[in-house]
Formats: sequence, structure tokens, C-alpha cells
Amino acid sequence: MAGASIAGPALAHWLSRRGVEVTVVERAPGLRPGGQAVDARGVAKEVIRRMGLDAAVRAACTDTAGAYTVDVDGNVLETYRADDDGGDGYISEIEILRGDLSQVLHDDTRDSVEYVFGDRIAELTQDADGVDVVFAGGDRRRFDLVIGADGLHSALRGMVFGPREQFVRHLGLVLAFYSVPNEFGLDRWLIDYQEAGRSAGLRPVQDATRAIAMLSFPSPDFDVDYRDVAAQKRLLRDRMADFGWETPRILAHLDDTPDFYLDQVAQVVMDRWSSGRVGLLGDAAFCSSPMSGQGTGLALVGAYVLAGELAAAGWDPVAGFAGYEERMRPFVEANQEIGRMHVQSLEAPAPDVEPAPEPDMEALMALVERAIDGIELPDYAGVPDSGAPTGPPTTSSARP
Repeated sequence: MAGASIAGPALAHWLSRRGVEVTVVERAPGLRPGGQAVDARGVAKEVIRRMGLDAAVRAACTDTAGAYTVDVDGNVLETYRADDDGGDGYISEIEILRGDLSQVLHDDTRDSVEYVFGDRIAELTQDADGVDVVFAGGDRRRFDLVIGADGLHSALRGMVFGPREQFVRHLGLVLAFYSVPNEFGLDRWLIDYQEAGRSAGLRPVQDATRAIAMLSFPSPDFDVDYRDVAAQKRLLRDRMADFGWETPRILAHLDDTPDFYLDQVAQVVMDRWSSGRVGLLGDAAFCSSPMSGQGTGLALVGAYVLAGELAAAGWDPVAGFAGYEERMRPFVEANQEIGRMHVQSLEAPAPDVEPAPEPDMEALMALVERAIDGIELPDYAGVPDSGAPTGPPTTSSARP
């Protein structure tokens, strides 16, 4: 399996419980700390419970009480609380830094799964019985299945399915995240300022001396290499230097932050997520963009379903991958629609354009429900499971 962020270790958990020997290869030299806050809502919380990780995940959460939207002078416009909508609202009750969730998943699987850091899949060739893999470090091995869980810019997807331009859809927005000293008096409340399609925000973390800065701006095109950090910082300064509120103080920490991230807001749209004995999971297969708020949920639910469907099919890749796609695709499509709608809602209207009509709230709420709870989790009772937790389910949509 390629990728050791969220989707890869989550799938490793379930495959290991189904009795499979798993190898996870990650091109980074180790787990990447920090990153943006990610959420688990609805059915994803039930997957975490079934993993037996509910307590560990909640212990690592940001403990955000809610969010304020503010004007340029910092006056509060709207308030959202973490317990709104049963903990599945704008601020989720399970909100955790990406790096912290990755650490929880790695700690859970490191004794039963082989992790190879600082390497990557350089070549692969498959036949009817398996996949021959050549690693960049020179090792050659054969596997029954290979799964790409290596994110939006998946190298494995490019190797097997074609160039990224075929599948990656830029949504016209760029996001940046990085940690800063908490010199802003942040205390368990996220603060967000938006104007004319741009935004700046600050998010609390467990370490009260730090905060996560969040910046976004519209960009119809995006041609900055996702690995060129210096160019990304120049772009961010250029697009946000004249923005109000606390933005100048946030930008002042660009050169001393340890965990800068900037990338396009994009989705991955594919007709199929498998080819022979090679499959895709998480953002590599069906990125819904950070604007959906559901990327982590899709990864966790997808990992559960993929492992379960493969095991239920007796490890026949054709049947297993087909079951995975059939169950996941409606859920994925609902979340991708949420992501697109969120980006569109941030667009600044042109002066000579009529305001958009008010949305159909009944249809919107039905879409949100499908995006949060729109998939039933099979029990997979007939397949091996070495570590099923006990206790009641935490979501009404999942079967006991």
C-alpha cells in the first residue's frame, strides 16, 4: 500500500484484522506532524468506534468549543458551537489535526503492519495472480494487491490510471495552513474573517501556545508545484498582503513556521477506482476537497468498506473492488457536491451580476444528510475479525 497518512493506516488496520499481511510504504522519512484540522462526522464516527479507537481519537482532539465569524474589526457576526447538529455541524465534535490522527492510526497498527518510510513504488507490473513492485530504493517484491492511498497528487494513480489532468478538477480556490504562536488570545474558539472571496482564520489546538492559521483566496488557475514551498509562500504573500483583520500578523510568521502547507482546492473524479489488482482509496480515488469537510470521513469509511468487501469476496479483486465502488460511490458523490457548493458560496459576485437565488433548503439538508450518513456499514459478520470492539453504535445509521 502506498501512503501512510490517514487512508493507508486505516485500511491497514482493517486488512490486518481480516488476517492479511500488510506493507505500507511512505515516501516521507516519517509521519508528518501538524497539518490542518480534520473532522469525523456521522457514519465516520461509527467506523472509529468499530476500530476500537474512539477514546484515543477523542483524547487527541483539538477541543474546539466552536467558531465565530467576524468582521474586519473582530466583531462577532455569527456563532457556531461544537455540539450543534448532534456534533456534526460546522465544527465537529471530533476535530483533530491530520498529523495527530495519523499518529493514532500508526500507533494502533505499527505492531501488526510493516511500515517502510523514505521509499516509494517506482514501478509495478501486474498479472492475473499478483503485482510485482520495484521500490525506488531498489527492493523488488510481489504482492497479491496494491492500494494507492497517496493523496490528491497520487503517484500510483498516475502510474496505473493515467496523468493527473484526467482526474483532478481544480475548483478555483487555494488554501494554506500553518502553525503560528498564539499571540491572538485564542481560547478554544475558531475565528474566521471572510471578504470578497478571500478568508483568513485562526484555529485553536491542544497546545494553547500555538494556533493554526488558515488562509484562502480565489485562483482560476493554479500552476505552482505542490513541492515548491518558496513559490507557494510568495504566492500567498502576493494574494493576501492587503487583506484586513489579523492577516498581516499571520503572514509575519510565514518564514518561521515548521509546517507550512498550500495547495489548490481540487477534487478527484474517476469512472473507476481499480484496475486489475490495483485499487485506489481516499483522496487518491475520490478527493472531495477540504471544502466538503468530509475528506477524512470518506477515507475512514472507504477503508472499512474496501477491506470488508475484499474479504467478503474471498479476496477476489474483481468482485471485491466492484462491491467497494457500488457501496461508496453515492456517498462520495454527495460529499463532492457539498464541496463544490461550499466553494461556490464563497465566490464574490461581480458588480453587474444578479444575486444567486436562495437555495432550496429542504434539498440542501437532504444532501447534507446523504453526505454525513448516506451509507450503511455492513457488519461483514462472515469474514475474519481479530479485534472487534464491544459497545453500542454511536450513529443511528449504522447497523449494530
